[in-house]
Order: sequence, then C-alpha cells, then structure tokens
Amino acid sequence: MNAVASAVPTSTQDATLKLKKVHIRLMKHPETCLFSGILMMGESSVDVGIPTAYTDGLNKRYGKEFIEKLSLAELGGLVLHENGHVMLKHIPRHKDLIKQNPRLANVAMDFVINDIITEISKKAPELVQLPKGALYDPKYHNWSVRQVWDDLTKRMQQEQQNKSGQQGSSGGVSGNTSGSDSVSDMQPLDEHDIETTETMSGEQSEELSKEIDEAVSQGSIIAGRFGAKIPRVIKEVLTPVIDWREELREFVSAATAGRDDLTWAKLNRRRLVDDLFMPSIESENIYEGVIANDTSGSISDALLNMVGGEIASICDTCRPERMRVLWWDTMVHGEQVFEGDFSGIAELLKPMGGGGTRVSCVSHYIMENNVEPQFLIIFTDGHVEQNIDWQLTCPVLWLLPPNHNRDFQPPMGRKIVIQN
Repeated sequence: MNAVASAVPTSTQDATLKLKKVHIRLMKHPETCLFSGILMMGESSVDVGIPTAYTDGLNKRYGKEFIEKLSLAELGGLVLHENGHVMLKHIPRHKDLIKQNPRLANVAMDFVINDIITEISKKAPELVQLPKGALYDPKYHNWSVRQVWDDLTKRMQQEQQNKSGQQGSSGGVSGNTSGSDSVSDMQPLDEHDIETTETMSGEQSEELSKEIDEAVSQGSIIAGRFGAKIPRVIKEVLTPVIDWREELREFVSAATAGRDDLTWAKLNRRRLVDDLFMPSIESENIYEGVIANDTSGSISDALLNMVGGEIASICDTCRPERMRVLWWDTMVHGEQVFEGDFSGIAELLKPMGGGGTRVSCVSHYIMENNVEPQFLIIFTDGHVEQNIDWQLTCPVLWLLPPNHNRDFQPPMGRKIVIQN
C-alpha cells in the first residue's frame, strides 16, 4: 500500500506535493475520513501524459497539467472521484458495461460518484468541489450505476430516434454541469482501464475485493466516531453479499420445518406386535407454495428462468403437493398450478400481464380464492404502491433484482436481492 508515490521526477514534484496535501486534508476531515483506507490503497501518482485522471480499479494517476490548474478543493473532488471508483468497485463490478460501451459506462459511474462528492461539498465547500465540466445531475441522487446506465441508454435511444435534437418526453439533464443535455455529448471526467483487474486470477481478484472491504470498514469506523453520515451507495459496499440461492433454500426449509407430528389418534402398528402402544407419526407435508411474479416489465425472462430453475430444485427437495404460480401487475392476470413433478417449472412458465404495479392484488387474490400457502415468494422490483393492503400471515420472501427500488420496505417478511 502506498498513498502517493514518493520517487517522482523533478518536473512533477510540485504537483505531487499538492496531491499529498490534499490527501492529508481529506483523511483528517470528518466528512471525508471515510475514504482514508482507500486513499492508502494502490499507488497514487502524477504523470505528464494523462489528460485528467485515470484508475484501473486499484491505482490512481493524475495528469500534471490538469491538477496544476485546480484549486485545492477541486483537486479534493478529483481525488475523491478516483478513489470513489475504487471504493465502489466500479471497474471489476461493471466490466460487462465497460465492454458494451466504455464511454457510457464511465458516464454512468461518474454520475454516481459525483453525486456523493456534491453532497459532501454542500457541507464542506472549502474541502471538496467538483472540477469544471464534471457530470452531475440531482436526478441521479442515490441511484446505482446500472440504474443510471439503463436511464441513459433509454435517453440515448430516444435521441437517435429524434435526430432533430429534440429531447421529446425524456427531458434534459437539469443539473448537468458538463453543459450538454445530450447523452451522446456527455464526456466523463477521467479514464478507466479494466486490463489490471481483467488479468487478475480469481484469487487475486477476491483478495483485492477483501482489501477494499477492509479499507472501507476501517474508514467507516473513523467516520462513525465523527458522526458522519455514510452515503447509501457506500453503505451497500459495507453490506456483506449473501448468496440469494442459499437464502431462498433456508427460507423454504424454515417455512416447511416441523410439519411431522406425533399423534395418539393412530397407534404405531409396527409396535403393536410387541404389545407396545406408541403414537404414530402424522406427516403434514406442505400443501401448497405460492410464487407471485411481477410482470410489469422489470423482471427479465432470463432472470425469471434462472430463479424458476432454482425453485424447481427446491420443490424437488421439499416435495410440496402443489406449487401455484401467479402473474400480476395491477391485478392477478392468471395462475399456473403444478403438482407432482416440478422439474420443468422454468420451461413451462407463461407470464401474463405487463401493465402497472400494485402488489396488494396478490394478497387480495389469495384471500378471495381461499388459498392457504405454506409459504409465499414474491418477485418484484419494489416499485409498488405506497400504502400496501396486506392481510396474509404466511411466511413471505421478497426477491428483488439488482435494479430494484432501494426504498422499498415489504409490509411483512424479508427481502433479498438477486445477484447474477
């Protein structure tokens, strides 16, 4: 670990000293001490041949001529920008987006990072400011990279369809400090390179991820002592990643456990020959499980098939008598009932619906049709009505895709996020 490269050419010494000064300012301030561990990771250096700045997901490099023109606060913003990419693991986590469209992926990442920096600058303007031309839009406050990517992609498609330059219904970027409302004209602040993380072995990549987690954890402890508020997107880094498949299995197992009871109503016939009067085991297998799928457009077919295959595996293990699959948006449009052999559920699913979203309809449908599920699994992105009318008492598990509504709180049960 090396905060700022110590051996530097004479031509970059002044810029390097300026960079070190900013590092110290950020590490000591309550609003930015969260980044302390990340600032110390990898190598931070000043180079002549870089236009602005650069990161490969570990190391941070800054262009000499560029940072010489920045104030200390603007350089503070630039340093947080580069280290924010490292902290949020943008390069390794979004390699697929980078390969699809490097510029658009970089733009989406910049909007997420710059939102964090802007919030800090509101509290400490003398410490941190976004450099001129940096991309920022208040619309993307607390959005994830993939949420921003999806929004930008839709807007870019609309721009291509409307070559006269009109934005149509998509609107412009009200807070975009780059000076352009066109997605095609947006330029990221820095450069990203996936080569370093791409060439890492699985063990090296895992070690880097652990190192970042440890650095963020240490920084959060320091920030906590100062009472600093940790941004939501950074809190997600601190949240341990769980295996949603394992969570799903545990949920079903817990919901179906303890169904075998001893009963004296029927004596154990095998022990009667020994003149022993013993209770028999009354097996109360799962009568029915229910899977309710949101068909408002947020759940992809690929994701649904993947989860359907996992549920088929669980059903094969737990052996319910019946599995009922519901398709809903603002109402339940239909159901599929499976009994006996569940191995082909994923291939037999036939989605119905595709309108708005009102999850209360699931509760109403189950109650009105006198369905008594042993457990209920709901697929939804969480973009549902605010006042949910929920009357069910059975165990409920909510499965949400990566681009879910992070403000969603289920009326009962627990939620987990599906990670591919």
